[in-house]
Amino acid sequence: MTDQYTQQDPTTQYPQPPFGEQKIQPPGLESEMSPKPDYGEETYRGSGRLEGKKAIITGGDSGIGRAVALAFAREGADVLISYLDEEHDADETARVVEAAGRSAVKVPGDIRDEAHCQAIIQKAVDEFGGIDVLVNNAAYQMVQPGGIADITTEQFDRVFKTNIYATFWLSKAAIPHMRAGGSIINTCSIEGYQPMPGLLDYASTKGAIITFTKGLAQGLISQGLRVNSVAPGPVWTPLIPATMPAEQVSQFGQSESPMGRPAQPAELAPPYVFLASQESSYISGETIGVTGGSPLP
Repeated sequence: MTDQYTQQDPTTQYPQPPFGEQKIQPPGLESEMSPKPDYGEETYRGSGRLEGKKAIITGGDSGIGRAVALAFAREGADVLISYLDEEHDADETARVVEAAGRSAVKVPGDIRDEAHCQAIIQKAVDEFGGIDVLVNNAAYQMVQPGGIADITTEQFDRVFKTNIYATFWLSKAAIPHMRAGGSIINTCSIEGYQPMPGLLDYASTKGAIITFTKGLAQGLISQGLRVNSVAPGPVWTPLIPATMPAEQVSQFGQSESPMGRPAQPAELAPPYVFLASQESSYISGETIGVTGGSPLP
């Protein structure tokens, strides 16, 4: 198995669709997916770039969050992972973090609740003594093929509370506990630039996150804190078979990306490591696109 430094053809590096029609119950478990997502356990090689840092990752139980947690740990960071109560993939994330010799703290609960967001931050402070990196990654989506006509107020509210309210609450609570050189990294999406009608509510929150990132970066640089975001294109995570029609899942990533395939979570981790590290010291208020070749404005 090659690592992230080995030169390869990116178009054939990972499985390409069709993947077969599949549907799992939301929020979804990686163990129920075929093929299984690669989050880097056999491929990610660390080099001490985050040695001694203390990080919070929401949605850290699976998908992009797990890949980032693994990479952060192998780069030397202790990690707190936030996840929904029903998402049991968190045990696997904690296992790989601890296997890297770092501390893993699990905090289950719903980030749609402001008090829970504050509790996440306080738990990190109690366990780690401070916060160096906050990764606002958790998100909710549910595809509605009929577009706005099929998006209920209940769904709209859930999407906004999970994706943008929680980002606001967590950032606000974490900032007083972050010292100069700290980093906030938000997960937005190509949907924030190229919205699909069936993901109107989700795309709207991702556009809001892009603007929130730019504005917060301007407000925090005087404190020596940087704020950036990562915009994934299609990524093979449990969110996909849990929220999309089965026939769409089968072809996922084929037409959405010039590479003809979705990204694997392991391919998303390096930009987060870069933005969390001192290597990106002159970058703030920016969005890094990880879209398989689809251009962002």
